[in-house]
Amino acid sequence: MALRNPVSAADHIQGDANAPLELIEYGDYQCPHCGRAYSVIKSIQQELGDKLRFVYRNFPLTQSHPQAMGAALAAEAAALQGTFWEMHDTLFENQRKLNPSALIRYAERLDLDIGRFCTDMENPELQQRIEMEFYSGMRSGVNGTPGLFVNGQLFEGDWENSGLLNALQSAERI
Repeated sequence: MALRNPVSAADHIQGDANAPLELIEYGDYQCPHCGRAYSVIKSIQQELGDKLRFVYRNFPLTQSHPQAMGAALAAEAAALQGTFWEMHDTLFENQRKLNPSALIRYAERLDLDIGRFCTDMENPELQQRIEMEFYSGMRSGVNGTPGLFVNGQLFEGDWENSGLLNALQSAERI
């Protein structure tokens, strides 16, 4: 399946906008598979450098992971203060502690304005953004996490070993 919602300026993007390779993850901060994918993707980013543009979209599986929505809201609230990627990394690196008091501690460590952070966590627009990302993932064929797309195509191979890196390197040669 192909990605239905193309990447836009509204997305959370790391890397060169003109990179020949694009990796999109629909992820859940509480999902153990996404936690493992986080390390794999970090390694791939190092390996491919400026050849790769990485995009993260929220796909909280709230029935399986009750703290996933709060974590996604924390990342989006941090984004409003310019620290999305720092919060993203913190959440994945502390995946077993995503309760509300832990999220505030992480915001404090990132030197965020805590009053604003807490207010933003309640902002219905952030909830809407997360829901829109979730539904865009569903329309694109994502039915679990991590949902990965390589240059706009759903990647259904083995991402834990070298499969994802190989798929990206093959896409570069096309």
